[in-house]
Amino acid sequence: MENRFCCFLLATLLLSSSQLVLAQELDALGADTQIERRDISEALIDSENFEVTASAGIISIEDFGSNMVTVARLAYHISEDFFAEAAYGISEAGYTSAELLYGDVKILSDDERSYRYYNVSLGYNLLPGEAFISQGRTYNTAFYVIGGAGLTEFAGDEVFTLNYGVGYRLLVNDWLALRVDGRDHVYSSELFGEKKNVHNLEMLFSLSLFF
Repeated sequence: MENRFCCFLLATLLLSSSQLVLAQELDALGADTQIERRDISEALIDSENFEVTASAGIISIEDFGSNMVTVARLAYHISEDFFAEAAYGISEAGYTSAELLYGDVKILSDDERSYRYYNVSLGYNLLPGEAFISQGRTYNTAFYVIGGAGLTEFAGDEVFTLNYGVGYRLLVNDWLALRVDGRDHVYSSELFGEKKNVHNLEMLFSLSLFF
């Protein structure tokens, strides 16, 4: 026991001596060893667990071209890593190549071109980090993956749809965020006589409010 106490006392003395020598060397070099801590205001999601988002972008409806889409989303941040999100999106399908080539061909009526989807998804903040906009300004960020299920109303039908994708969130402060999302909406369709999986790719730019 006495040996252990002596070793501990000797190690403490050596460490103190080395720190004193280092401080004297820094003083000799003219370095400022009395550095004051800076007050940093960091944007964090602290007590604001709900996030409401307005999004706009482009969705590529397979066989019907790329079209504008608007989406409303409500998310609940379960923890620092996970969040659940409900989404509702609307768009208007364009025309197929056959409809554009032969003007008298109509595959869908105007009402059937209405495209709507709603889903529930689970997101995971895969890579939380920081964005250094300038020397004195830093923002918290997160690269996340998300996936879920829901329904799509299109061509007079309502089909079960899976969605998955990635996103990037930049927190401007503790109640405002900017987001960029890429999603794929997948469902089975027999619109053209043959059953196949349809992939509707979507790119969204969003503004989010936390409360």
